[in-house]
Amino acid sequence: MTSEPKPPLITRKRVMLALEIVFNFLLPWIVYRIAKPHIGEIHAIMASAAPPTVWSLVEFARKRRVDAISIMVLGGIGLSLLGFALGGSPKLLLMRESLITGLIGIVFVASALIGRPLMYVLASASLKRQSAEDSAEFETFKDDPAFRRMMTVMTIVWGVGFIVETAIRSVLVFSLPVGRFLIIGPIVGYGMIGLLMLWTFLYGRAADKRGVMS
Repeated sequence: MTSEPKPPLITRKRVMLALEIVFNFLLPWIVYRIAKPHIGEIHAIMASAAPPTVWSLVEFARKRRVDAISIMVLGGIGLSLLGFALGGSPKLLLMRESLITGLIGIVFVASALIGRPLMYVLASASLKRQSAEDSAEFETFKDDPAFRRMMTVMTIVWGVGFIVETAIRSVLVFSLPVGRFLIIGPIVGYGMIGLLMLWTFLYGRAADKRGVMS
């Protein structure tokens, strides 16, 4: 009897995950700590945004598309530059990603309220890039009331999740030292994404059992 070969401990996905953690968690904190004594707190906060920006650009070069996280990071950098130009405080600069996340959450909820749930739009666009067959099958459900209700619920839950994340990060910004927030802030963001993805999986599986997409 021959045993099945074990999967390699180091895989491409694991390497990319490790790099994502380094660029979005560890390096911003390190850059801030090194830069602060030399260029001051405000400039150090802006410099700490460089590693996530580089990561977003690398991901764009790999995938040839900008995902939601990249939009939030790059949008945050834009807000940082605007805040600096207007003489923004360090705490205001730290709110950059949170403000983008909250805005996205509001857009999600608004799209559901007007009957154009963004979850459907995003899922449809993603499937069109991946498989014409899967995309065509997905489109057959667009007029089904149960399916549209499912997309609406998902859109509202994700929108509310983003808004809640913004509220939590806003409290943390004004209650934690800058260095500590640079570590805890991304954990809150990724934790919320993880919870929303888990809920989406469970909700989608329950909907599948009810025959929503069958």
